[in-house]
Amino acid sequence: MAVSTVRRRRLGEELRRLREQRKIAADTAAEAAGMSLAKLNRIENARTAAKIEDVHKLLNHYGCDDEEFRAGLIAITKDGSKRGWWLSYRDVIDAYATDLITLETEASAFKTYEPAFIPGLFQTAEYARLVIDRLRTMKGGTVDDLVQVRMARQSILTRPNPVEVWAVIHEAAIHANANRPDIMGPQLDKLLTLSRLANVNLQIMPAGAAIHPGMSGAFTLLGFPQRKDLDVVFIEGLLNAFWVEDPADVELYRARFQEITAEALPVDSSLAFITAQREQIQ
Repeated sequence: MAVSTVRRRRLGEELRRLREQRKIAADTAAEAAGMSLAKLNRIENARTAAKIEDVHKLLNHYGCDDEEFRAGLIAITKDGSKRGWWLSYRDVIDAYATDLITLETEASAFKTYEPAFIPGLFQTAEYARLVIDRLRTMKGGTVDDLVQVRMARQSILTRPNPVEVWAVIHEAAIHANANRPDIMGPQLDKLLTLSRLANVNLQIMPAGAAIHPGMSGAFTLLGFPQRKDLDVVFIEGLLNAFWVEDPADVELYRARFQEITAEALPVDSSLAFITAQREQIQ
């Protein structure tokens, strides 16, 4: 199943923007790069993965001499050609999940606000099983399959070059499932364990906090090492999800996340809060 990933779309948009900025016709660019017009159209419309040599040829023809910009596009071209572990689950996960997992593995920073659940990267298998079973809408795959995918995603937290995670979780998510100590006990233990990682910052949003931007709903901002303007925001709903890709809009979410962290409990107080809740569970 070919999936038009967010990175592929961004690459296509950048190449088209450069071409149009130089007022170069598509057929002229295709001929200069030694490819068919149909292939260039597929690359620009994110219908196929681009080859590194093709991107180099196009950038040369467009007279792009910004080395940092070129390096960024080549990096995401390389990433787009990788075959990740998640491809073995392509019949289980949808396009949104595939895009998210692909970008998670490339990201260097991960900022998320979650008002209702423990974030997926922090979930235990049993907690994940409960959430997935209650909320999933896809017909393909089993709950166990989806739990396996979620657990595999968490490897980005402990890989040699781990992603930097900053998560703000609403107090309600900590109190939820209070009647299931068998699930919430281990889940809170896992939160406390992950909070000790150098690459993890965890804050709790208290129920009595002032009105803040997180009240609009959950979101995740993924940051990338190549260039800041490649950062994206992921927003997920019950039946669908969407990506915020415009750099100005992403900056708005970045600023709003800072406001959210300012309203949340400090890291030390948040860990004390989680510890206190854990101690109440028998």
